[in-house]
Amino acid sequence: MKHRAAITDEEIKQLPRKEFDGEIFLIDSFNKLQQAMPLLEEADILGFDTETRPSFKKGKNYEVSLLQLATGQRAFLFRLNHIGLPKALRNVLENSGIQKIGLALRDDVSGLQRLAHFKPAGFVDLQDLANHHEVPHNGLKKLAAKFLGIRISKARSKRLSNWEAESLGPKQVRYAATDAWVCYELYQVMKDLGQ
Repeated sequence: MKHRAAITDEEIKQLPRKEFDGEIFLIDSFNKLQQAMPLLEEADILGFDTETRPSFKKGKNYEVSLLQLATGQRAFLFRLNHIGLPKALRNVLENSGIQKIGLALRDDVSGLQRLAHFKPAGFVDLQDLANHHEVPHNGLKKLAAKFLGIRISKARSKRLSNWEAESLGPKQVRYAATDAWVCYELYQVMKDLGQ
């Protein structure tokens, strides 16, 4: 598929809406972590994103609440406010043999490093790939439209929802899984277009 260098908001509204429809693992305990890790470690490429509870008070900030890692068929949502950043996850983040694909990674990675020290390796920023294809960076929604020909939700109500809630709602879970999955899919397409 040929990508588009520019797209308007009106054109995006005409695109088919898509969200992640694969298997989602919501990991909020060490038992679930142990069950998920073998599946996660099979992957050599993972879409990557994080979510943090929004702060509406000046000077009040929260730690990263959720780490999302996804392949084309599976999304792993780690509730870090429940399990922290365990060694098994740090090993994935430090593994140069597993590519972690995300957008504007610096803040996400530094947020995770505030939870536990690790040396990031194998991270690929979609911003750099978009620049390589001479596509101005406009966020995940526009990149998905330009390269995948799909419309994803970046609704403020979901983005700014409470990621530390006792339980996450189905729409929050799907939104979080979609963000990481889209990063994975964008990388596949950008890679095929030639780096």
